[in-house]
Amino acid sequence: MKIADLQVLLKVAELQSITAAAKQLDMSSSAASVSLKRIEQSLGTQLFVRTTRQIRLTPEGERYLPLCQQALDLLQQGQVLIHEEQQSISGEVRIAVSSEMGRNLMRVLLNNVMDKHSEVTLRLQASDSRADFYRDGVDVALRALTKEAAQDLNLYGFKICNIAHVLCASPEYIKKHGEPSSPEDLVNHNALLYKLYEVVHDGWEFYNDNQKYKVKMNSDRAVNDGDIVRRWCIDGTEIAKKSAIDVAQDLLSGRLQRLMADYTVPLTEMWLVLPSRQLITPAVRLIRDELKLTINELRAQLIAKGTIDAQEWPESP
Repeated sequence: MKIADLQVLLKVAELQSITAAAKQLDMSSSAASVSLKRIEQSLGTQLFVRTTRQIRLTPEGERYLPLCQQALDLLQQGQVLIHEEQQSISGEVRIAVSSEMGRNLMRVLLNNVMDKHSEVTLRLQASDSRADFYRDGVDVALRALTKEAAQDLNLYGFKICNIAHVLCASPEYIKKHGEPSSPEDLVNHNALLYKLYEVVHDGWEFYNDNQKYKVKMNSDRAVNDGDIVRRWCIDGTEIAKKSAIDVAQDLLSGRLQRLMADYTVPLTEMWLVLPSRQLITPAVRLIRDELKLTINELRAQLIAKGTIDAQEWPESP
């Protein structure tokens, strides 16, 4: 027995004609007859008395008809309820972000989302270690990776943006130690290095006129927290290579200044990824859209100030 069979049953009872019912339901008369027979076989009784001139309900059919109508009504109510829930901005969002994004951009963004949508609850995991969806109990993660990497990991997701990177230092550092103007000058400077899974990222790449430069940086500080790198840089301790997203407000306010603007750093990509399509809820889509909007606004402000060039930081389609 199928839901479509029940719809045929109700329409035949209403019109007292298989042919007329089939026409309204946009199906053949033979298909409508098969639907009725399927129901009768399932129930083990005859629901209609058929003659050459008319079709009418049997006593069993008359008793069954209102129950059939109630069942279809309940199914339709369930469909409406699920549809409404799918369209509403509600439910729990369990999201993993980097420590830096969690403390800064995402903290403010999520505050704004939850202020406007009180039915949303949040479980935020902020860590520079890569979250495991199943072990850590998260549904969605914000990660720096490429589309190919997301596919290799068998994840579903949305590209949020390209990520431009800049070399930067505080005005106090520049005043005290001077400003490097080329990769060769970097040997005279200490770097704030990012460390993850025992790997210290001390090899910095730059491009100028299609020529690639790779510099192994000197450093007396390395940390597994990107936000501490940013804060140390603001403190004037050393220079850092940072995502333009993470230091956008510092560059706009003058707390940090960009170095070696003639040399570009390779782009990366930011993705919002999930282990299943079923986890793409309206709340997740809203966070995705708000994140895109916020980052595009930061990009526009940095371009307007002349800190970064539009070609250096191409906007995602």
